[in-house]
Amino acid sequence: MATEKEKTIMDYIKKVAPGNSINTVLEDLSGAGLGALIVFDSPELHSKRCFEGGFRINCRFTPQKLFELCKMDGAIIISTDMKRILYANVLITPDHTILSSETGTRHKAGERVAKQAGTFVIVVSERRKRTTLYLGREKYNLKSPDELLRDISANLQVLEKQRDLFDDSISNLNVLEVSDLVSAGDVCRIIQRAEMILKISTSLKKQFTEIGRYGNIMNLRYRELIKGVERRESEVIKDYAILSLKRTKAILENYSFEGLIDLDSISRLLLEKSNDEAVSGRGYRLLSMANLSEKEISQLLKNLGGLKGVLEGSDADLEKVLKGRATDFKEELNNLTEKILEGKVVS
Repeated sequence: MATEKEKTIMDYIKKVAPGNSINTVLEDLSGAGLGALIVFDSPELHSKRCFEGGFRINCRFTPQKLFELCKMDGAIIISTDMKRILYANVLITPDHTILSSETGTRHKAGERVAKQAGTFVIVVSERRKRTTLYLGREKYNLKSPDELLRDISANLQVLEKQRDLFDDSISNLNVLEVSDLVSAGDVCRIIQRAEMILKISTSLKKQFTEIGRYGNIMNLRYRELIKGVERRESEVIKDYAILSLKRTKAILENYSFEGLIDLDSISRLLLEKSNDEAVSGRGYRLLSMANLSEKEISQLLKNLGGLKGVLEGSDADLEKVLKGRATDFKEELNNLTEKILEGKVVS
């Protein structure tokens, strides 16, 4: 379990997501047109004298108590586990020389104390009825459940389209591999679609964290859409990329959405080929669909000179590796090839 120092802004977003008690307070404050400054306790908050005045409460946290105390002037300080309300009506006094991008007094104080004390701060805007989160130097504008559901729905629609294109590309690659007609563009189109899906997935993960239990049903659909994508992409990379899987993935992580549109750039970087140039895969992905061990796949590809050699290999050639199973494997491979050409096998 991460310590308070190790926690990220997403860890705290979980704490204020719908379904959690503090979210009820934030919604009620916004609905009532009230502002608030809620600071999570930390040792630095005290050692650096980041607040003064007010009064110590040290009572059990409840949404009702926090809401009522927020009606008072000043800030509220609560424990990091959100079990106790420690102080109310305090004046936050961070170092005024700390740079702040905010304009409002409450937001400036919240941003500065988060930076100085390295703690988590929630600011509810009285005028704009918006909630802003600060953690150290990080800032996050919390969206309403309705806004989030609209954004998630839009992202899921894009994800569904990209998943359809990805599956079509995989199916097309299967056909091209057994026909020995693969081009660099065919391979990179799969990698391109996979990376788009994974980048959309990263955004959706944050949104599902923020929406909490309200997004449970949509989360099920999301999980269906991303299932197997990363594994299939890794298999394609292992079969075609000139660099290791780890190195290739590191390169792809630096691509933006705009960068991923340039298919020829991906092709030249990962395969050192132009889109229309023919390429030959190592054959591991396709042979993994057959009833073979990893050792047998490696030996077959090595002894028969790659996928084409395996597909065209005689029973005698196959028998040297499979020891009595060559005929069964040949039949299985023929059946697999037929299903691929009929479009019945995706991966």
